Amino acid sequence: MMDNRGGITGVVLAGGQGRRMGGVDKGLVELSGRSLVSHVLSVMAPQVGPVMINANRHHDVYAALGYPVVADIITGSAGPLAGFHAALKAASTPLVLMVPCDTPALPDALVASLLASLEGHGVDIVFACDQERAHPAIVLLKRHLVDDLEKYLVDGGRKIDQWYARHPHASCQFDDERAFININTPNDRDAFGR
Repeated sequence: MMDNRGGITGVVLAGGQGRRMGGVDKGLVELSGRSLVSHVLSVMAPQVGPVMINANRHHDVYAALGYPVVADIITGSAGPLAGFHAALKAASTPLVLMVPCDTPALPDALVASLLASLEGHGVDIVFACDQERAHPAIVLLKRHLVDDLEKYLVDGGRKIDQWYARHPHASCQFDDERAFININTPNDRDAFGR
């Protein structure tokens, strides 16, 4: 098994429009006195090598967290895959981990589990799932997929699952139902603290 830190770039996806949060920059929304992106970074960063943040607003605020900030290259509401694309273009490691900025309870064994699944299944893409549903934006994938992703986006593709279907992929089961809770609305944030 390869070194599961140095060979993986970790990316926090904070480039969304935060519509369900009233249009605010969701990564900067506070939870227990810290920004959502800070919560995610504190869990993710120890599990990977290089770290970067994908953001399309408030670059200076994100940069102050101490990591490189990359903006979407393909614009026009291309969704999370535009963040994937920007991160894959900027990364230099063979593997890249993507996690959304609104998942503050990620498991400490996230990368180890995804990497074991990627290698065990011999696939190019492994995304997380729990007992309830799939979480396709929490994913470990091979950087060489960037050219195909760019073609898919330029051709108008936007759906994560449709792009995954073009490549060998698998899901990785996690048992903690709180691990992938999304903070999408102010009510979600309030409920998370209870």
